Amino acid sequence: MLDVRRMALLAAVLDTGSMTAAAEELNYTPSAVSQQLRRLEAEVGQPLLHRQPRGVTSTEAGAVLADHARRVVRQLAAAEADLAEIAGLRRGVLELGTFPTIASSLLPLAVSRFRAAHPAIRLTVRSARFDELVRVLEDGTVGMSLLWDYEWNRLDPARFALTHLLDDPTALVVAADHPLARRRVVDMTALADEDWIVRAHDHPVAEVLERSCRTAGFTPRIAFHANDYQEAQAMVSVGLGVALAPRTAVATTHPAVRVVGLGRSAPSRRILLAHRHDRVRAAAELAMHQVLVEVAREYRTRA
Repeated sequence: MLDVRRMALLAAVLDTGSMTAAAEELNYTPSAVSQQLRRLEAEVGQPLLHRQPRGVTSTEAGAVLADHARRVVRQLAAAEADLAEIAGLRRGVLELGTFPTIASSLLPLAVSRFRAAHPAIRLTVRSARFDELVRVLEDGTVGMSLLWDYEWNRLDPARFALTHLLDDPTALVVAADHPLARRRVVDMTALADEDWIVRAHDHPVAEVLERSCRTAGFTPRIAFHANDYQEAQAMVSVGLGVALAPRTAVATTHPAVRVVGLGRSAPSRRILLAHRHDRVRAAAELAMHQVLVEVAREYRTRA
């Protein structure tokens, strides 16, 4: 395979008219230039230069190879410029994974701040369930993803590099006219006689309810299985039951419900930012990482 650096050296010699001039321009010695060009001639198997007392001229093969070299040098310079623009956040693409409750609470703040700071980066956000987020993170479809876990199913830090952004407490959602609606905090032990609205299809919050009720010493009576938190809030608002939800899931509430804290009587989940250990992170990913850390810190302060 031809050596690109020697090809560029050939073009420089022909463009300047002599090995001495090319050596000065490229910070070589004339003898080093001569040696490298002889190696290039050995690689191609034919002479590339006519060496004359007052300079050099190209053979037909030398002219052809020098022309290719100039194009290669221009392409390499363009590649370096493109990479510099990406490193400098003047262009590029960032693909981020997330899940619905964070996509409707924390993430819009981060997206707004990132786009204001880096308008040239094309940002794509993919919202999905946990298993799908893990899959697209592992196969490289997204470079980084927001994930969550509870104390009984911690993500393995050997699997992904994890940044703990915040703790998302579990809250109680009650109707506005419920006796507990004006309380700031209640304990799960006070909820044994309530009917419950719970997420369907083995949703994680259903396990949170089961574990929290078991610890409090009772089994929940399920009145309704909801497909999303909006549906759950609607059923709570008409008094069909009460519900548990992560705080981020009820950042926007139904006008006829109230959100009450549960203190330590219900578990929190961790909100995490994950990326693969083996991934070389682009400048845009590092910038978004910093934005998410800052926004999460501010979100914790307001909560």
